[in-house]
Formats: sequence, structure tokens, C-alpha cells
Amino acid sequence: MRFVRIKYALIAAVLAVCMPVLLMACSDQDEKEPDYGVVTEEDTSLDERSVQEEALALLPRTLIKIGFVQAGHESDWRIASTKSCMETFSEENGYELYFVDADGDPEKQVEAVRHFINEQVAYILIDPIARTGWTAALKEAYHAMIPVILLNGTIDCEERYYQAWYGPDYVQEGRCAGQWLQKYLAGIGRETGMIRILIVNGAVSRTAQEGRREGFSKYMTRNRGWKILARSSFDPVLSDGRQVMESYLEKHKSVDVVICYDDQDVSGVCDALDEAGISYGTGGDVVIIAFGASRDGLLAVMEGAVHVDFESSPLGPSYAGEAVQQLEKREIFKEKNNYLPLKCYAMDSRMLLATTSGIKRMISVSKEILENKKY
Repeated sequence: MRFVRIKYALIAAVLAVCMPVLLMACSDQDEKEPDYGVVTEEDTSLDERSVQEEALALLPRTLIKIGFVQAGHESDWRIASTKSCMETFSEENGYELYFVDADGDPEKQVEAVRHFINEQVAYILIDPIARTGWTAALKEAYHAMIPVILLNGTIDCEERYYQAWYGPDYVQEGRCAGQWLQKYLAGIGRETGMIRILIVNGAVSRTAQEGRREGFSKYMTRNRGWKILARSSFDPVLSDGRQVMESYLEKHKSVDVVICYDDQDVSGVCDALDEAGISYGTGGDVVIIAFGASRDGLLAVMEGAVHVDFESSPLGPSYAGEAVQQLEKREIFKEKNNYLPLKCYAMDSRMLLATTSGIKRMISVSKEILENKKY
């Protein structure tokens, strides 16, 4: 009903502007001879638009109200996601953005959603911190006829209470990491024997950690010699790769693989390995696998410190922008849950990985790729 009222108001406004112009034109035609003066370039440009179009141009622009509740700002990845949101839902693109940074607090996110409902925004976007606790607030948005779009994190809630979800396929990322490691070890003659693995969880979301762990566990089962020696605790705000790695090395003197769920931890991990006199990367004793594919992470790949880095795109808001435009046109989504494209960067780009979306070829990092990275 709201859209109908806006439509009729717009027509009334157009008529109010157009009618005096048309009446004046009719009266002038009876009293004056046509003026056939010289036609300038400026005159022809004005003729390209009708009177109605000129009238519409004088009306105030109606912006689409968007409420976006971000999980936090704990990493470059999250900051890139926020930047994508700001660029997508800008005033220039026809939006009025209500933005809330929950700073890692799930309760603040729910509170923000209820605030957006009271503000009667047109759409609500959520990057959820927690899986649970959403049903009541999303029901309220549903009954207020405000479509909800989810980004990155998944939630435990009936699908009818949100319109669409866009995010990385964390399980697929974990599978790709396991598949890559299995092929890499076979290529250097270490497909059998003990492989000691350390995992640095970093500041990535629980959804990302759980998904990657699930995907990687498939290859843990296939390779009985693989053993996870330690896994750091989850910290949604602070991640210190060096401190975590130093604590690992105090207990575990021998390590074959280090997995960084957030490639911002790579630098600290490398510092700790350097201090302990342990080689890594190209020609080294330790294989480093990373996730995120940030600019710093890819630089470490190009320099030979990291063997492989799997991208989790933070640009979900741009896909949400396309979804909003579809909803504005009353179009039906082909899929409710949508995975963002996965890219795999490696020192050696010859390896192929089998994924649910087809064969993936590893990407060799270049200066051009680094220059074009948005985060």
C-alpha cells in the first residue's frame, strides 16, 4: 500500500506542474505569431525532454531506506564489507542508508533490527554474529512487510522470514584446502606418514570456522596420518598470530602445516617461525595455508611465504544491492541461498581443484591483482 500512495502522489505532483504550462501554451498560441528565430545547440538539447520529464525532474527524489547492521570492524575483511555497503547503498544510487556497527555484540544487532522496523525502512540487511536469537526480531520484520537480506553468516531461523542470503561457501573452502594439501603432499612424496597441523582461528566468525572445519575434516578422515596438534580459541575482536604461534611452539617443537583462518595472522605466524628458526614457504619445512585473500595475504603468496590463500569475498553488499533492485521490480529470486564466487591463489598455479561449481584452477598472484584488490 505504501508504494501505491507514493505513485498517486507522484502523478498528482506531475499534473500540478504540467497543467499551468499547458494552459499558458494554449493562450499564447492565440495571441502571438510563432517565433522562428535561430535554433541554438542549447535549444535542441531542451527539446529532447518532454514537458512531463521536465516536471518530474523538478520533483524531490525519493530515496529507498536501507537498514544495515554490520557485525563489527575487527578485520580488513569486515572493513571492506562495510565499504562495499557504503558504495552500494549510496545516495547517488538512490538510497538512504541507516548503518549500525554492532562491534561483536549479537544483542546490539537484534536491537538495531527492531530500531530499523520502527523507522519503517524499506529493507533490512544483516551480517549476523550469532546463529541463534533471531526468530522473534525477524518475525516482527516479516509482519511489518520489511524484506530481510542476510550476508555472510547463517542463522537458525525459518527461511520464510528472510528473502535471500549471500555469503562465502565456507565448507567448500575447507574442502579445497584439504584437497590442495593432499595433492601437494603427494607431489612432494609425503602422501604417507605423520603430518602435524596447527590451526590459528583468528578473528573470523564462528560460521566461517565451523564451515572450514567441516570441509577440511573430510580430508582428515581420508588421510589417517594427518593430526591437528592444536587449535586456537575464537576471539571475535583481537587476533594475534604471533602470540598464538609462540604458544604453540612452546608445546610442539615439530610442525608441518599451519592453517590461518584469517590471513591477517600470517605475518605474526611467520615472525614466530623466524624467531624459532623454522623455515616455511618455498623450499621451507612448514606449509602455510591461509583464508581471506586480502592484499597482505596475497602479497605473502607472491613472495613465497604462503603456499595457498582461499578467497572469502567481503563484497556481499553489492549482491544484496542487486537483490533489492529485483525486489523493487517484484521479480522472483531463482535461489534463496546464494554462494559468492570462490577464488584460489597459490605459488604454483598448475594444480586443479574439483568443487561443487566445477573445476577451479589456482590463480598466480601478480602485481596487477594486488593493485586491483579492494581490501
